[in-house]
Amino acid sequence: MNIAFFLTPKKDVVYQKESSTMRQALERMEYHRYSAIPIINDEGEYVGTLTEGDLLWKMKNTPGLDFSNTSKIRIKDIPRKFVNKPVRINCDIESLLITAAHQNFVPVVDDNNKFIGIIKRSDIINYCYEKLFNVKEKLKA
Repeated sequence: MNIAFFLTPKKDVVYQKESSTMRQALERMEYHRYSAIPIINDEGEYVGTLTEGDLLWKMKNTPGLDFSNTSKIRIKDIPRKFVNKPVRINCDIESLLITAAHQNFVPVVDDNNKFIGIIKRSDIINYCYEKLFNVKEKLKA
């Protein structure tokens, strides 16, 4: 099986450019109710994942920073505590599963490190559940 089966393409993924502001990221994450989003650079390359924790630590560790002036902080200037490892689109299923075991989503890049989408751990788990327990067949009966 090819990992592209699980791919949510970039056009359907909520992500943010690293040149965006902290306020833009906060508002986007709040609107979509996400606790983490992929970050790409202006060339479309995956550069990391921004989490709510990263935003909170930035606010805590920056004297005088509050929501009203988060538009002055660029995402690229926010330290990230966790590294979401990307996989290449031609990665094998075993490597994908090992990576997904430690992340809620796995960023997927092409051979030029261009961000092409994500694979959600929940999609992998749902697929495995259906296969293990023949859920579709039981639902039809």
